[in-house]
Amino acid sequence: MGYGEEQHIPLISSPPPLSSKFKTFANIFISIVGAGVLGLPYSFKKTGWIMGLLMLFSVAFLTYHCMMLLIHTRRRLESNVGFRKINSFGDLGYATSGHFGKICIDIMILLSQCGFCVSYLIFISSTLIHLSNHNTSSSLFGLTPKVLFIWACFPFQLGLNAIPTLTHLAPLSIFADVVDIGAMGVVIVEDIFVFLENRPPLKTFGGLSVFLYGIGVAVYAFEGIGMVLPLESEAKDKDKFGGILGLGMMLISLLYGGFATLGYFAFGEETQGIITTNLGHGMLSALVQLGLCINLFFTFPMMMNPVYEVVERRFCDSKYCLWLRWLLVFMVTLVALLVPNFADFLSLVGSSVCVVLSFVFPALFHFLVFKDELGWKCLILDGAIVVFGIVIAVSGTWSCLMDIFSPKA
Repeated sequence: MGYGEEQHIPLISSPPPLSSKFKTFANIFISIVGAGVLGLPYSFKKTGWIMGLLMLFSVAFLTYHCMMLLIHTRRRLESNVGFRKINSFGDLGYATSGHFGKICIDIMILLSQCGFCVSYLIFISSTLIHLSNHNTSSSLFGLTPKVLFIWACFPFQLGLNAIPTLTHLAPLSIFADVVDIGAMGVVIVEDIFVFLENRPPLKTFGGLSVFLYGIGVAVYAFEGIGMVLPLESEAKDKDKFGGILGLGMMLISLLYGGFATLGYFAFGEETQGIITTNLGHGMLSALVQLGLCINLFFTFPMMMNPVYEVVERRFCDSKYCLWLRWLLVFMVTLVALLVPNFADFLSLVGSSVCVVLSFVFPALFHFLVFKDELGWKCLILDGAIVVFGIVIAVSGTWSCLMDIFSPKA
């Protein structure tokens, strides 16, 4: 019997329109660029700027390599007799490892993508509280400012998350990209002026003790692994997708490197965990932070798309289900209300789930499908990536948990 035919009922009754190269690039950009970029300057403060750049570009290249492994693996499986359309990362897990592989991927996709969206809501609410000069301990009818701002986002997210396909989200992606690039550009220009005025002392290498921290932040910054297969599925020119993805990753890496380096150069040892807090108050700082809020607000439905693919497949025969999407938005909103610490939450998600999804499973699936035809060098490379990912995930998660539960000074 062919590969899970019941898995491939389309989400909507008619095939969705395919994305042009420009729309595909916009969706790639917004799927990868997120809240993680704001922690990169602080990461460079801990690792040193040369070590930070080396780790950032290495992670970017490895992430791109693993994304392409997923695409090559899917194409090979779909070319085999008996395999139907593979729509997602989870479908790929089923095709290579059966139900166990699919369940593992589905759980990690749910945790990672929902985790990203929780962090977006926390960042948006925290930024709006800062911009409005509210006291975090104040309340209105027993509701704190964080609760009020998160619930204020809720009805608008219900509307955005009702949009059925990634292609229909492309105009919002393009708008969010423009806002995001503009905000980051303003921060970079501000950093240059601050650096020329202050010229703080800088370090180049932070030592091996901060290696895990730097890797975790870099992996989290390139957070789009779960979106690669859906984006390629909706690309009009699939033969050019690898080039578009490579171009996107290269430009994002250069943007990240410049943003992180200049942020650290400007403030040195005074660099904060979220770089926008270094800008202080004023119109410029307010516009930058508001721009980043807008970007993350419109990125939310993009990041939830793989979650909808998983739950609609398991509970609605892969049919579009509005009430289920709204229920998931409601649950993510509740979690955002309950999570107390933004930085620790991001660190745990990045160190555990993101590393396994980004490195371990792509290389493992590629190895399982191509093991009979790859040369020994490629097999060793796949194996090395799997081992590297497991070691980083276990040690990074342990380090993160120790930091979270250790007594704070």
